[in-house]
Amino acid sequence: MTITTDLVSYEDALASYDPVMGLEVHVELGTKTKMFCGCSTALGQDANAQTCPVCLGLPGALPVVNATGVESAIKIGLALNCEIAEWCRFARKNYFYPDMPKNFQTSQYDEPIAFNGYLDVQLEDGETFRVEIERAHMEEDTGKSTHVGGATGRIHGASHSLLDYNRAGIPLIEIVTKPIVGAGERAPEVAKAYVRELREVIRALGVSEARMEMGQMRCDVNLSLRPNGTEKFGTRSETKNVNSLRSVERAARFEIQRHAAVLSSGGTIVQETRHFHEDTGSTTSGRVKEEAEDYRYFPEPDLVPVAPSREWVEKLRAALPELPLVRRNRLREEWGVSATDMQAILNAGALEPIVATIEAGADAASARKWWMGELARSANESGKALDELAITPQQVARVTELVAKGDLNDKLARQVIEGVLAGEGTPDEVVDKRGLKVVSDEGALTAAVDEAIAGNPAIADKIRGGKVAAAGALVGAVMKATRGQADAARVKELILQKLGVSEG
Repeated sequence: MTITTDLVSYEDALASYDPVMGLEVHVELGTKTKMFCGCSTALGQDANAQTCPVCLGLPGALPVVNATGVESAIKIGLALNCEIAEWCRFARKNYFYPDMPKNFQTSQYDEPIAFNGYLDVQLEDGETFRVEIERAHMEEDTGKSTHVGGATGRIHGASHSLLDYNRAGIPLIEIVTKPIVGAGERAPEVAKAYVRELREVIRALGVSEARMEMGQMRCDVNLSLRPNGTEKFGTRSETKNVNSLRSVERAARFEIQRHAAVLSSGGTIVQETRHFHEDTGSTTSGRVKEEAEDYRYFPEPDLVPVAPSREWVEKLRAALPELPLVRRNRLREEWGVSATDMQAILNAGALEPIVATIEAGADAASARKWWMGELARSANESGKALDELAITPQQVARVTELVAKGDLNDKLARQVIEGVLAGEGTPDEVVDKRGLKVVSDEGALTAAVDEAIAGNPAIADKIRGGKVAAAGALVGAVMKATRGQADAARVKELILQKLGVSEG
């Protein structure tokens, strides 16, 4: 029985206990039809419009395996360095819940299609941590319950519930890690980094958009503590359906503090499922967790075994895309940036915009500069992601081209980007409308330089006396006179020439 639900500090928890994690990630595959029938998987349809006797579990209906779902599972297994089974079966996982119309879930039990793999993930400081994969298996999703009338949106306190079976039968891959040990105080960070890297792998394979906010990818965070220096694992809790990277990290951290408080006060951890609350970063009890035998697994009698040929598996292996970690390391080398800089790019969501800007003709340094500088600032101010800004990588590349040609300086380029974001048109249209081109007319520049020298005789004398650094004040005067539209380097050259002083 649990004695306390208080928390201890994270530091105190780690001083006494070693966290052990297990992460179970469900990925909704992007197939056109469901895993065992021909019903559409398209989103946004009327409730229960995408159902049939098979996914509703009506008597006499026979399922057929979705070949694309099997292929996607093999691709995921290969990308996670797993062994691919030569022969495996589906099983029935028996339990009653209203959103599961068959009263069992078609899944895989002791014969997963992929097993014994690993995924290397990079932490914030560039350190690589290997997460070992126990298995990746195929199964189907359940329907959706909507509980009406309560304050929390959960079944407790609701007056009635509505059921939509459109999602029932959509293909899922469940990826289960082996116990993650040795992460210590960085366990929550490892959890977040693993789910992020897994999401990038899934997207690179093209088997799912893996949008966590839409439920296409969700994570169950299993966590237990053991006293430092011991080997035996503690009793675990399972925080269900965590749907953001930040929440995965917060859930792991909270459970470490909660477990430590219970154990330190002499209490016992109950093996149970828990719900994560986004607003508070806390978890609350769900239900006591069943063991595998409680599900009465047995082989699915209506489906033939899956036996992928080695030729097919090797063909899929050969066609795998460059995986995210390999790609990032290659780009990091090509761009000449540190692991910390690359992590900052990733955290900002700037990697793909930068790559697309380079592909549109910009050099790597300029692409990074604008996306990580001016555009990141605009995104933060507007509360948007970088790829939601009203500017394309092609337009950013055009701005860098105008700077390289000398038509814009950095100050003017910032104004051009501001105009594009405000909906004033393309970079060229903003330049024309706002009159932002650099003043390159030598006659106009020379006149502005003469005026600045005449208006600041004391500064001009200092420069003639050898204090070249004083030229900055005259450059500033010229830039002000030209509304920032002069080339500062050329202005300085003209000032020194006029005053008969060399740069050296």
